[in-house]
Amino acid sequence: MNRDTAGNAVVEAGWQAVRDDGRVRPELLEAAYAEPRLRQLFPWTGMGELHFSRCTGQRWTWDILYIQPASDGTYWVSGPLRSETVGPAATAQDAIAMVVQHLPAGCGPAFVGTPEELAAHEATTP
Repeated sequence: MNRDTAGNAVVEAGWQAVRDDGRVRPELLEAAYAEPRLRQLFPWTGMGELHFSRCTGQRWTWDILYIQPASDGTYWVSGPLRSETVGPAATAQDAIAMVVQHLPAGCGPAFVGTPEELAAHEATTP
């Protein structure tokens, strides 16, 4: 994909924004960022959930599992659609492992652009 120094900066800024946001548990963010395959994706949050996108531009992609906090300190892995669930995870590391196990083929690094631009790029790339 089109990952370069500028692309790395955009993704890193996304990670910093998620950290600054404060809606995702710090231990989950640390575990996700420590995983190289997730660190190269663009993170975003919604309702305390941690999502990962294959592109940096909004609307972001919805083809990667996401992690929800559970009230008892554990996690729930769902997705990629809101109507789909994978199951519970006792720890942040377990949740991260579940997401990584289900990553789409050829996932990452994040494409600098929108989902539409990503789709156009993928349509012209062998």
